[in-house]
Amino acid sequence: MYYFYIFGKINIYFNMSKIKSLITVFALSVSLFGYSQVTNQAAAYKLNRALDVVDMFYVDTVNNDNLVETAIIEMLKELDPHSVYVSKDEVKEMNEPLEGNFEGIGIQFNIYNDTIMVVNPIPGGPSEKLGIRAGDRIIKIDGQIVTGIKIKNKDVFKKLRGKKGTIVTVSIARRNEKNLLDFTITRDKIPIYSIDASYMIDKEIGYIKLIRFSATTMTEFGEAIIKLKNQGAKDLILDLSGNSGGYLNTAVDLSDQFLSDKKLIVYTEGIKSPHSDYRATNIGEWHDGRLIVLVDENSASASEIVSGAIQDWDRGLIIGRRTFGKGLVQRPFNLPDGSLIRLTVARYYTPLGRLIQKPYDKGFTEYSKDFTNRYNNGELIHADSIHFPDSLKFQTLNSKRTVYGGGGIMPDFFVPFDTTIYTDYYRNLVRKGLIYNYVLSYMDNNRNLLKEKFTDFNKFKTDFIVSDVMVDSLISLATKKGVAKKDDEIAKSKNNFKLITKAIIANNLWNNSEYWEILNPSRPEYMKAIEVLHNKKIYSKKLSK
Repeated sequence: MYYFYIFGKINIYFNMSKIKSLITVFALSVSLFGYSQVTNQAAAYKLNRALDVVDMFYVDTVNNDNLVETAIIEMLKELDPHSVYVSKDEVKEMNEPLEGNFEGIGIQFNIYNDTIMVVNPIPGGPSEKLGIRAGDRIIKIDGQIVTGIKIKNKDVFKKLRGKKGTIVTVSIARRNEKNLLDFTITRDKIPIYSIDASYMIDKEIGYIKLIRFSATTMTEFGEAIIKLKNQGAKDLILDLSGNSGGYLNTAVDLSDQFLSDKKLIVYTEGIKSPHSDYRATNIGEWHDGRLIVLVDENSASASEIVSGAIQDWDRGLIIGRRTFGKGLVQRPFNLPDGSLIRLTVARYYTPLGRLIQKPYDKGFTEYSKDFTNRYNNGELIHADSIHFPDSLKFQTLNSKRTVYGGGGIMPDFFVPFDTTIYTDYYRNLVRKGLIYNYVLSYMDNNRNLLKEKFTDFNKFKTDFIVSDVMVDSLISLATKKGVAKKDDEIAKSKNNFKLITKAIIANNLWNNSEYWEILNPSRPEYMKAIEVLHNKKIYSKKLSK
């Protein structure tokens, strides 16, 4: 069984791992593109001859392995923006989010004042079971001091991650404890969740935010949707904003939750990949309830399969901005040294036959500028900046509404990107991690008090207020860290400072779902979805056009 990857990101890897045989690797690589055996041998001989000439006569010492990998990378760049080479060291890192787990001790951490601080132990993980708490500082790992040495995130991963069943010892400094606390932790599988938030917005509207399409997505979604239905959900907002994709079969399974038996969800086709239809069954949990899907310019591939199928069948409404436009399917091919090529083998099409892949005929460099071009052209702000020729207009399968092809899913309700609160000052604070660092310091001093005062999230949501004094402390921290104070921009972004600070505090006290529940009301597309669901005439009229 093959897993097909349908990510929206453009990934080019330059980490050079060793490949022993140029001829073997190149012959394997070119064979993937359907060359004849004779052509393979001729091409391999030609490249091998070039390598020999460089090796024998070049003025300086040459690393042949690096040359081979660079050749493979550049070869794939000539094909399309999503066929990529992945080094041996990066294969595991690439697969972990899709497999839905990694092996380690199970903590969320941040490096604060050159010290590893536990932000939260992962529920059910080995650290939580041993009593490691948010706010704990890791001073030693396996007896080695790890504070005050300018440790980096990648160094922490190397020390704390490891195979299930292996042991690591950590020495922790905890507030109100005079001595270090030693913990012996047996590493285990740690879940990586694909659902970031799930909650009831009001008595009838449920909300689910999906951040990736992984091997565990459907289990998570099934649990979330049943919980929401039990809480009275009659309508659903599925948030795919920023979701860059994942497994094709997971996108099909998720679409199946909303579409009735035998309806076409997506089909794939390529010169060397036969036409394949993917259809719904009758097992879905949300065949009848009203549905809105939130998307933006970073919603890609698997997200576009789901939103495209929903739109083509008039099953629900799409709200937000035009999606990324990635309609290419990748299949992994292993290379002898453990690295792999993730090669485009087919294109995917919505039930109407819309190809969602945006053009890439102008080359990789121009393709990678798409977001900048959309911004400069005004597309993220004004819907009428997007122009579709008649050849890209399609009629939906039930209501015969007009929808569009040509690159990405164009939403039924366009919501512009809100640029009013994102000042340069705000961006500098985010980029330097200063808001997050301020919250870590605040939580370090106030965690116990907050837990005593806000025993449940709803009380925190309604009663906790980020004061002007807290904002002033944040600005003071930013000034100390070299961010020049700009009073006009601070005034413009002040409410946003308060909102994001409150959301991060909620995440520290509870989890990601509470973070989004605080933050979402500031998102225009989220509020538009609620408005449409509250007005049944708007919802029905849009679907009947």
